[in-house]
Amino acid sequence: MSVPSPCIDVCCMDAASGLCAGCLRTGDEIAGWAAAPDEQKLLILAAIARRRACRDAAPESLRGDCDE
Repeated sequence: MSVPSPCIDVCCMDAASGLCAGCLRTGDEIAGWAAAPDEQKLLILAAIARRRACRDAAPESLRGDCDE
């Protein structure tokens, strides 16, 4: 199985959250993606889903602070 990258080519790290504004990964997750085993990639994708849900539920003024 090959897990595709969640990158959407909107690469901009948010200083408040430490996450990429496009894919919602941390810098370490981005840097290690290519070498990560599929199991680790699936864990990262699950974390992204949690981050997205948290971000989407938060008021817009707080969205930069939601990282996990």
